[in-house]
Amino acid sequence: MSIELTFSSRRSCTVADHLRVLAEALAQVPGASTAKILVRVDGAGATHGLHEHLRDLNTLRRTVRFTTGWKITDEDEKAISKLPRTAWETAITQDGEPQEGYFVAELTGLNTRDGWIKGMRLIVRRVKPSGRQMKDLTAFEKRTGWKYSIIATNISKMTRVRGSHQIQWLDALHRHHAVVEDHVRTNKTMGLHNLPSKSWQVNEAWMLTANLAADLHTWLRLLTLHDQGDLADAEPDTMRFRLYHLPARLAKHARRRWLRIETTWPWAGAFTLAWRRLIALPAVT
Repeated sequence: MSIELTFSSRRSCTVADHLRVLAEALAQVPGASTAKILVRVDGAGATHGLHEHLRDLNTLRRTVRFTTGWKITDEDEKAISKLPRTAWETAITQDGEPQEGYFVAELTGLNTRDGWIKGMRLIVRRVKPSGRQMKDLTAFEKRTGWKYSIIATNISKMTRVRGSHQIQWLDALHRHHAVVEDHVRTNKTMGLHNLPSKSWQVNEAWMLTANLAADLHTWLRLLTLHDQGDLADAEPDTMRFRLYHLPARLAKHARRRWLRIETTWPWAGAFTLAWRRLIALPAVT
């Protein structure tokens, strides 16, 4: 079983921060599920310390693979300039469809930087810069007319990972880590957008409660609504409107309680299906 641990480092994070979060995440994974692990980090993860630690986590019983962002330097831009036009291939979306106007290329071997772990690959991606990116372009990017980004990975062409020989697949695999931003947005919707108090203890309890609510929201969709069209990926506001705020009446009859749902409610079927699937789940032992 493959476990994916995804981190986003919008704030300034140190190697120690990443190692601590990684250790805490691994501690929550059942022992039998740690045989194959994928760790994805954004640009803050491109450090010798983190890469070496991830390499050293590999044992005879555990395989750890990673993809991280990479801070582009002048040396990287010189290596990119050496790429022939034929080296660039059209990128793909998360669904495997061609992503026209986006290109990727293998940069491994052209970069002369030393000191990084053995076997690490570099994949470069180029896109036409957006308006908000224009002010941040380097002289090289302004000259070429492209915005570049690089990912580093220890997933080699020789591994048994399907698609590992395709740079488009590796690029899409790494970019999928951006879903963490969706989870952050969801958590804000569930209560983290504003903290209610000046008290540290009250805010701490609030954050824990909001995160628990976000987890329950996610698991409900995964376990009971995975095949229910747009409800499978519904945002919290949509779930509140359709399922959480239930137009129903709780009644008692013959020593039993009955939830009487309005039959004209469009999502009555989805609610009853989710309820039946929940009560059918095996009890935690």
